[in-house]
Amino acid sequence: MAQTRHSFAKHTHEAFGIGYMHSGAQKSASGRGMVEAGAGNIITVNPREVHDGHPIGDDPRGWNMLYFEPTLIADLTSDMTNGAHTHYEFTNPVIDSSPVRNCFITLFDAIAKGSENAARLRREEMLFLVLHHAQINAGAGAHGSNHDTGKSVAHARIKRAKSLIDDCPSIAHGLHDLAAVAGLSRFQTLRDFTRATGLTPHAYLIQRRIDLARAMIKGGARLADIAQDAGFADQSHLNRHFVRAFGITPGRYAKAIRTC
Repeated sequence: MAQTRHSFAKHTHEAFGIGYMHSGAQKSASGRGMVEAGAGNIITVNPREVHDGHPIGDDPRGWNMLYFEPTLIADLTSDMTNGAHTHYEFTNPVIDSSPVRNCFITLFDAIAKGSENAARLRREEMLFLVLHHAQINAGAGAHGSNHDTGKSVAHARIKRAKSLIDDCPSIAHGLHDLAAVAGLSRFQTLRDFTRATGLTPHAYLIQRRIDLARAMIKGGARLADIAQDAGFADQSHLNRHFVRAFGITPGRYAKAIRTC
């Protein structure tokens, strides 16, 4: 995170950088020439790409930035293209795209809240989607038609991935685990799971944990034990998702069950 009026001299990074400008504005030299970015924009930089940064106006500008090793991005690109490519490049230094912005904000939040034991799956799927939507925004699709073979995988494959979550939602499954049982790449699993269920794997996992917690409440389990046993990081994590789903806290739900 940064909030500054500092002017950065020309420099490079060894990693891929992507960030969200949440306030102010700046101009910068980039691999595509001079660009300007303001609040709400996504900013990107490729490894060893020369860039600088200067504030626009009198106010400081603020951004949240993430950096990823080229080997990680190469691995994800290979997965996304079924092994056809490992090269990835941000072609737009400044991106104004709701899908990219929303996925980045979710990714940043998942990384910042690393204590959540489901965050690994959330980080994986959101990083895939950030890269995917950034390429779509650039008009490149992520190396043409390799992203989509033109037809969905057999329903049975996604059913196996769902069953892995359903059988034990308290386990912190990763995208790699789901892909292994589905017999698909991680990106294909993310894409086809979302198409089949209407939820990303992480969202589906959280829903199943909420269902498990609700069943445990009905069974008379102590609220203090439910969060851990259902796979949530702590009771506040359970409360947040339970309220989001049902509009009341687990405690109020338990009280309502007892008075019925």
